[in-house]
Amino acid sequence: MSRKAPVSDAPTEIDITEILERIPHRFPMLLVDRAEEYRPNESIVGIKCVTVNEPFFQGHFPTYPVMPGVLLIEAIAQTGAVLMSKSLNVDVAGKTIFFMSLDNCRFRHPVRPGDVVRMPVEVVRHRGDVFKFKGRAMVGEKVAAEVEFAAMVVET
Repeated sequence: MSRKAPVSDAPTEIDITEILERIPHRFPMLLVDRAEEYRPNESIVGIKCVTVNEPFFQGHFPTYPVMPGVLLIEAIAQTGAVLMSKSLNVDVAGKTIFFMSLDNCRFRHPVRPGDVVRMPVEVVRHRGDVFKFKGRAMVGEKVAAEVEFAAMVVET
């Protein structure tokens, strides 16, 4: 006799409309297009579809466009912020989620126009309004960047 895992009715997909409700970032700094595989207080996968129209490609680099590594890290952090906001049901009207720390940051593969970046982020620790995460930016099977980071909810 086999046992089946309980089936959750909770949606695991987060569209751009909900992302805009959950984090304050807007163009040109919004770097997450959607998210999937959301598991409260555990993990999420952010998606960024990179186009040649991104404003940073004008100067980084005009003849060989590469997404800046710092923006990959920002995209991973925004994915973590969506996870935090949804898990804690943060009222964004009076609160903002801020970076606290960044550790073990590595850049491994360039991200170019046309790439779809998947950003799996998992919670390492969670206590109150503070989360510690481990995240990656993946293009296909290649790791473009990886980082450990912490964030907290701040009253604004």
